[in-house]
Amino acid sequence: MLSFIFFFLGLILICFKKGVWWIIQSLLFISSYMYLFNIPYYFCWSGLGYIFGYDYISYGLILLSIWISILMIMASESIYQVKYFTNFFLFLVILLLMMLVCTFGSMNMFSFYLFFESSLIPTLFLIMGWGYQPERLQAGIYLLFYTLLASMPLLVSIIYMYEVDNLSFSLLNIFYKMNMFMYISMILAFLVSMPLFMLHLWLPSAHVEAPVSGSMILAGILLKLGGYGLLRVYLILLNIGVSMNYIWLSISLIGGTLVSLICMRQTDLKSLIAYSSVSHMGIVIGGMMTLLYWGYCGSYLLMIAHGLCSSGLFCLANITYERLGSRSLLINKGLMNFMPSMSLWWFLLSSCNMAAPPSMNLLGEISLLNSMVSWSLMTMLILIFLSFFSAVYTLYMFSYSQHGQLYSGMYSCSLGYTREYNLLFLHWLPLNLLILKGELFVLWI
Repeated sequence: MLSFIFFFLGLILICFKKGVWWIIQSLLFISSYMYLFNIPYYFCWSGLGYIFGYDYISYGLILLSIWISILMIMASESIYQVKYFTNFFLFLVILLLMMLVCTFGSMNMFSFYLFFESSLIPTLFLIMGWGYQPERLQAGIYLLFYTLLASMPLLVSIIYMYEVDNLSFSLLNIFYKMNMFMYISMILAFLVSMPLFMLHLWLPSAHVEAPVSGSMILAGILLKLGGYGLLRVYLILLNIGVSMNYIWLSISLIGGTLVSLICMRQTDLKSLIAYSSVSHMGIVIGGMMTLLYWGYCGSYLLMIAHGLCSSGLFCLANITYERLGSRSLLINKGLMNFMPSMSLWWFLLSSCNMAAPPSMNLLGEISLLNSMVSWSLMTMLILIFLSFFSAVYTLYMFSYSQHGQLYSGMYSCSLGYTREYNLLFLHWLPLNLLILKGELFVLWI
């Protein structure tokens, strides 16, 4: 584990050379290939050090972090063409990747909290430095204050457990009888990070104002930090969670349905994709709160699937934005005539977003539906609408953007670059290939 962290430190040192972005991208590809063979067999901890190590849950999310970081560099060629602050951009991407790897690889609660909060700083610089509108300053402050305000009780509760009851920080052996205040303070930061409905207002504004790389890392990884934290913390919240989790499950399912209706009223492509992330994370929170085996595995699976699918959709939205200078669906119409070769990728990633086979989203949603229906049959009433509307807003996005009359201010036709096809292919391939090894996601807890 430490060898990969030192490798990323080395990348930080060389990223201030001129014209090295393709070298860094190639080295990250090689590192992801090397890390692929470090899978922790027999579902135990591997790569153990003093404060770092990884088990099966950490492994998948660290691999996803490296993969999305590679695709971030590949998607941001417009930044390299301008040649302003290119090295600083690469520095932020590698620093953010290192923070994420340290977060997922942390073996004690305090270092997990430290790196969990540190990962927000490079993201904030990405949004405020390379965003599109002046409102990016407000979006950055939204992001910072929502997450920092909610995570302060988490820090207090971690220190309280250590100081008052002399409990270890280690994630391997903490077990603690919680009271209500400790329970809420331990999970509030993760519910805001996911985000839970009513705590989600920072997410659409951050996505809309962020550059494509910021949207990719927000949707691909930073939303998964909350889910990963919940998966870890629930080892010590089981006693009180059994009697309290119905509150979060109800809010997430009803909120997911309402957000699906909000999606159908959006005219901004990035805003629509951002709200769909809130809806998908609502299903993940619902399955996780059942505390059942199906929910645990399904939430982990859907987090990885959503990270690839949502990131790919943001790349597609950026590709059309670079041609048309607008993300409005009122202008982005008739793209099947304008960019015919991209319509296939819109169809493939939209079908994955609505959990059509053979995508990994299907396997994850089946597991989560199983867990929630076995927890209570009443959830079936909301899940019917949630599943239906998630297909409706995805079809709305696809049909409204690809069909219709071409906007009169466009050129007659535009083709994609090889780099863009590679970028979309590298999102789509693992999303549909990993379902062939579905048994990998059946965790031994």
